[in-house]
Amino acid sequence: MLYKHVKYDSLITKITNKDLLFIGDYTLDPYQNCEFGCKYCDSALDEIIYIKTNAVQLLEEEIKKIEEGTIIVGSVHDPYQEIEKKCEITRSLLKIIKQHNFSCHILTKSNLVLRDIDILSKINNCVVTISITTLNESISNVFEMNVPLPTKRLQIIKKLSENNIKTGLAVMPVLPFIVEGEFEKIIKVASKNGAEYVLHKHLELKGDQKSIFLKTLEKFNPNLMDKYVELYGDSYIPDQAYILKINDMITKYCKKYGLPMEI
Repeated sequence: MLYKHVKYDSLITKITNKDLLFIGDYTLDPYQNCEFGCKYCDSALDEIIYIKTNAVQLLEEEIKKIEEGTIIVGSVHDPYQEIEKKCEITRSLLKIIKQHNFSCHILTKSNLVLRDIDILSKINNCVVTISITTLNESISNVFEMNVPLPTKRLQIIKKLSENNIKTGLAVMPVLPFIVEGEFEKIIKVASKNGAEYVLHKHLELKGDQKSIFLKTLEKFNPNLMDKYVELYGDSYIPDQAYILKINDMITKYCKKYGLPMEI
């Protein structure tokens, strides 16, 4: 993995259409691209991680010019990838968010978020969403090999919850014909570990990311290839009937374990 320190012209992006899934008014990403290398994510297509060296300066300038609201941290690229241990850009940005009384919603797979509990616990209406695609370590090692194991991600939810930080689970993305049988178990253990909500979204397959995912899938289970071709056809999203099916399944289990499907 290569790292490049780059100065950017802006950091905060205003959300123009209402965000019904992650609930936010603005987004920011401390890094561009992601070293976790998940096979289903287009953030992993480039092997160069761009470190936004002037991110702190930009946020200090830009946050004074916008109305108070919720900033989604890590909207595209994980804000707690390994390089954050050294750079601490995310931690510095959170301090500014706290100082200016903004709320934030952090999206991550990393247990490094626990390092910043001291700040998160003081941010107004702070929310952290931890994504778990599967509880099966063998599957996780194939599709997201550089990410903390699912058991560690459940521990993140538990620890944040114990520190009164609102935390939820994102079953995202749903990998067709691979993880549906785990839905109940994932939601059940998330509830036991203090998750306050469950979000989910189907797998999208676009461009180069589609090619990488399908090559990985073929090695993992070549018998699924024809099913994926039929399910996706010429689209980057699965058939609508399948989307409704997984929605119904997750809704059923969320009701069973008393978890809302929204923040």
